[in-house]
Amino acid sequence: MTPQHAGLSVRPLAAEEWEHWYRQLEIAFGGAEEEPEEKALWRGLTEVERSLAICAGEEVVGGGGAFSFRMAVPGGAVVPAAGVAMVGVLPTHRRRGALTALMRRQLDDIRARGEEAVAVLTASEPPIYGRFGYGAGTRRMTVTLPRGRVTVHTPAGPAVRLRLADPAEALPACEELYAQLVPLRPGMLERRPGWEQLVLLDAPGSRGGFSALQCVLAEDAADGRLLGYARYAVKSEWDDAGPSGVVRVRDVEALDPSVYARLWSYLLDLDLTSKVTVRSRPSDDPVLHLVSDPRRIEPKLLDGLFVRLVDVAAALEQRGYGDPLDVVLEVTDAFCPWNTGRWRLSSGGPGKGASCVRTADPADLRLDVRELGSAYLGGTTLAALARAGLVEEVRAGALREASRAFASDLAPWLPHGF
Repeated sequence: MTPQHAGLSVRPLAAEEWEHWYRQLEIAFGGAEEEPEEKALWRGLTEVERSLAICAGEEVVGGGGAFSFRMAVPGGAVVPAAGVAMVGVLPTHRRRGALTALMRRQLDDIRARGEEAVAVLTASEPPIYGRFGYGAGTRRMTVTLPRGRVTVHTPAGPAVRLRLADPAEALPACEELYAQLVPLRPGMLERRPGWEQLVLLDAPGSRGGFSALQCVLAEDAADGRLLGYARYAVKSEWDDAGPSGVVRVRDVEALDPSVYARLWSYLLDLDLTSKVTVRSRPSDDPVLHLVSDPRRIEPKLLDGLFVRLVDVAAALEQRGYGDPLDVVLEVTDAFCPWNTGRWRLSSGGPGKGASCVRTADPADLRLDVRELGSAYLGGTTLAALARAGLVEEVRAGALREASRAFASDLAPWLPHGF
């Protein structure tokens, strides 16, 4: 059924409508047109068969889409996830139920596909999506590090040599390294075909005075194996005291802690610069522990990935648990009522798998699907949500048991937007 709200309808997008549809979304986000390189990339990545148009009569006035991702979850599994994106409505058609209609159709479609138990998104305005059952599941950290005011401790490790490389030529080796890291941290996305080009996107018109993208490789000094890499750009600036350039870091990844530290030392020692900035790192990034003076850096936590359990039972069975548990969750889900009810979640602990089935047994914990989404990747504990009044403990001891089992050793993190 196609939802109808105040004269608006939601229908599948036709391939030949993409240009107009995308331009309407640009207008919904303020009207600035993307650079041709950016638009071409998103045209290639768009899954038209998963894209929806919001229409007033025959006119497209907004829309949204979904990407077919695979995402790491606690325990190391990499599972299907629907990446919700490109959601917008023209300012002339807001406050008429268009977003609700879109979310209804999209979640119904995801459920009907039967491939993805979880949907995820990044929010331009975080308050919007809670009413559709999305909970903040990851945090991202922005950091500014002043050059000359902090140093980076480098633990013992393999001898490395640093080498500048063309980002495109180095991409295959960097992607192989990235793929090894994905299962280690919940929230990381497996790079599906075409998505590797996103990390190279560097339209000159979008650089804002920064240089072209640069890439430094950290290779094993003995055999040349790639052990880490960083991608960054530099903006040359001068004031009365001399050079005050800025290093803007896009990616820093490594297989070894000492290599990771070595890359940060490199970035903090580039000539003619005064600070290093990065917009997205995990909230528990090692750089917080490596700098000589943590008071000199400027970390800030922001929301990252919002998580929505489309199929509660399947989603909870797909992830691993850090401790054994046997708990009955009473879940409310006003927007997707098929999830509402009591679910017995059982697991033998790490590597033991999990079972989640409907039950008539009394509840041990009560919570909304939104809070279950927040806790799903293990970064927000159920205990913390309970202290905020968002999870109710019914059986004494159940909260501690479930909270410890759900938690992840590493903070979940989304490595790039979509």
